[in-house]
Amino acid sequence: MSNTTITIGISCGDINGIGLEVILKSIGLKNIGKKFKTIVYGSTKVIAYHKNIITDENIQFHAIDTPAEAQAERINVINCWTDNVNVTLGKSDKVGGECAQKALERAVKDLKSGELDALVTAPINKKAMQMAGFPFVGHTEFITNAFKIKDSLMMMVSDSLRVGLVTNHLPLREVAAAVTKERVLRKILILAETLRIDFNIERPTIAVLGLNPHASDEGAIGDEDDKIVRPAIEEAKAKGVLAFGPYPADGFFGSGQYNKFDAILAMYHDQGLVAFKALSFGAGVNYTAGLPAVRTSPDHGTAYDIAGKGEAEETSMIKAIYLASEIVRNRFEYLDMHANSLERRKQKSIITEAGEEVEEDNVIPED
Repeated sequence: MSNTTITIGISCGDINGIGLEVILKSIGLKNIGKKFKTIVYGSTKVIAYHKNIITDENIQFHAIDTPAEAQAERINVINCWTDNVNVTLGKSDKVGGECAQKALERAVKDLKSGELDALVTAPINKKAMQMAGFPFVGHTEFITNAFKIKDSLMMMVSDSLRVGLVTNHLPLREVAAAVTKERVLRKILILAETLRIDFNIERPTIAVLGLNPHASDEGAIGDEDDKIVRPAIEEAKAKGVLAFGPYPADGFFGSGQYNKFDAILAMYHDQGLVAFKALSFGAGVNYTAGLPAVRTSPDHGTAYDIAGKGEAEETSMIKAIYLASEIVRNRFEYLDMHANSLERRKQKSIITEAGEEVEEDNVIPED
């Protein structure tokens, strides 16, 4: 599979934030668009507005109606709304939420239909999305629901660190009740599978963090780790997963122990993401594991404070695009390899059965 055969959709995100700036810098100025077929879901008018802010260079983009019309080495744009809209840089408003939702819905529709190989989502603002009537907490929940998947895994990825979450965007007061043995086990299994298939790690090792401080300190600080987390780890081990823990989060990251594992599973958002962003901010990618399709996004938000100033750093967006393409290739190679393996097993079975039949036919009957 060559890079140019990969078609990647990029939803514009909040038009009042830095999403379109980092998109244009990535596929316009840094020429990432030459390596893949990239399609921006948004509006040519709004893209032109952002282009004029960030550069005087001649960035060309072309409106298309369907992903099939996309061409490599240029910026393809699918218009997701036709009305003129007001861009209010650096502000959260209903219009920004509505535009982000329209772009996301069209992009996910094309992803589900197989017209896109992967989707990269630029940042949205949760308040703006709520004003627009968006019924989900974030991208992860919306896309998981769109694919009718029972459970996915929010995962942060950098060159040296992978962190998955048992719970995503929950108020802290709701976390403990949401951490059940069944849920922890499901997340471990999803993480193990994505490491094997999407990241090409044959026998991944997974560290699981404890829910309570000091991983409950043998029951001195709660009993959830002994009654919920540890049994889930043991059950995962019984299924052949190399899962270990629970580890106290502070000592685990502070001592550098995270370097010994292929991935870490945290119990809640800030437990995993504070450490991840302290170690990898600006160079990380948000990946939704456990989906039949590939979705990534940069590890930052709308950054209203620098929107329209041309100061946004595009590294995370570039990494999100590259990771999406890498996972697409890894899945293709995995499925191809295992399809060939299955075919070989079938052929061997047929040969064995034929051989057994011949041997039986050549048996000399007893008198």
